[in-house]
Amino acid sequence: MAKEVERAGIPTVLITSLATVALKVGANRVLQGKRFSHPCGNPALDAADEQKWRLELLRTALRALATPVTKPTLFESAA
Repeated sequence: MAKEVERAGIPTVLITSLATVALKVGANRVLQGKRFSHPCGNPALDAADEQKWRLELLRTALRALATPVTKPTLFESAA
């Protein structure tokens, strides 16, 4: 789906725990998530720390959206 949206001229970021698969199928901007069952969260953290973790993930996704790419590219969050 991300590839088709990109073809329409809309940049996308795919947040996934299966980054290698996303890169192999050609998603342009891939952001490594946490775990298979929680790619956009970290249930091991308390609520305040998880909120900080998710905010950093979102900031990384926004930086990835603003980054021009010509091939599938992996982005990793500092979170």
